[in-house]
Amino acid sequence: MAKLKISKKISTALINSLSAGVVPRFGLEHIAVGREKELKSLLQNLDDIGEGVAAFRFIIGNYGSGKSFILQMIRNRAMEQNFVVADADLSSERRLAGTNNEGLATYRELMSRLATKTRPDGGALVSILEGWINKIQQEVAKDSGIRPNDEGFDDKVETKIREVVQYIEDLVHGFDFGSVIVAYWRGYRLDDDDLKNAALRWLRGEFNTKTEAKAALGVRVIIDDDSWYDYIKLIAKFVAEIGYKGLLVLLDEVVHIYQISTTVTREKNYNRLLAMFNDTMQCKAEHLGIVIGGTTKFLEDPNRGLFADPAWRRRTKESRFVQAGVQEYLGPVMRLNPLTEDEILTLLQGLVEIHALNFGYNKALTNSDLKDFINEIVNRLGAEALLTPGEIVRDFISVLNILYQNPEISFSKLIHGSDFQLTAVGKNTDVDDDAAEFSL
Repeated sequence: MAKLKISKKISTALINSLSAGVVPRFGLEHIAVGREKELKSLLQNLDDIGEGVAAFRFIIGNYGSGKSFILQMIRNRAMEQNFVVADADLSSERRLAGTNNEGLATYRELMSRLATKTRPDGGALVSILEGWINKIQQEVAKDSGIRPNDEGFDDKVETKIREVVQYIEDLVHGFDFGSVIVAYWRGYRLDDDDLKNAALRWLRGEFNTKTEAKAALGVRVIIDDDSWYDYIKLIAKFVAEIGYKGLLVLLDEVVHIYQISTTVTREKNYNRLLAMFNDTMQCKAEHLGIVIGGTTKFLEDPNRGLFADPAWRRRTKESRFVQAGVQEYLGPVMRLNPLTEDEILTLLQGLVEIHALNFGYNKALTNSDLKDFINEIVNRLGAEALLTPGEIVRDFISVLNILYQNPEISFSKLIHGSDFQLTAVGKNTDVDDDAAEFSL
């Protein structure tokens, strides 16, 4: 294996994340194995979104199979390609719809995690708006020769801003959305922080009453539990008009919808999801991609899963021509296959390199040692353990840590010792296990 060249920051982040059983936020390319076809398919979706169409994909697999890892990979690739990205994990408080503003809570989470290439950690709304305004100011100065402090400069800037806004005014709620964008510009123009903050609060869905919004901004509507998805479509169209390729929305842990005990509430969430699916598949939305990470039961359970609804079953059931060993990667549902032993070996080789680089020692484990580790897993847990590489990674990082801290212990004695306990295999349960959710 070629010598890795990664920074101390990235290697430390990778080791810490993998030790804790969570998906690293960056540096994933150094541990990505066996998902080339899946990633290629999702990158094709990004190309389509950039051309103005929409995309919707389900990433389906059991705990630890790779859902979160794939979502994070496509998130990073999308930002590199100049997309705006928003991601959120659903929970009992954040759903797609509910009786206590659970859908609005999801929207607020997405807006707080709005990210771009220059703001990859979220909170990018202000930088998106002000970066756009600065770009328009530069264009006006270049085209007209007028300087920012000259009379008439701000009027020309506002004219260009309104030219963009008019492209979204014909969409549902587009007029009010455009009015808030113009209000933000006026606050920027007049150095009125109260007006700018009011516009940001509105865009983030933080106004609780229409009366409050009208007093602050002159608009008669607010973003609420019923309308939040319409504003996701507006944001996608808006960011595309101001120079980005589009908006990618990533939703993980949708098993929380499956876990809703009340049938009416669960079906309300599935209906909201269906509206999102239909909009994107029929290209009623533009420059918008939605990727959903869910378990097999969330999709296939005939009583509480999507398959319980004939409309969903018709849209997401595998073709009768899909056979064992043959998978379709371009349909709305992408199922994650288990990694092979060779792929896991490649993964472990990479982890040895990263661990040695991070702690500054010469790697000592051979391929024979790594194969011995894999065989030990198969012998102790059965071949089904290879379905959940998350547990393999956690155990292997633990082994590397122990060997580094206790150089007198041999690798063979450690993994074959009767006291060494492997992590239990993650099963397709509905229990949210953060440890099991690290996936590759």
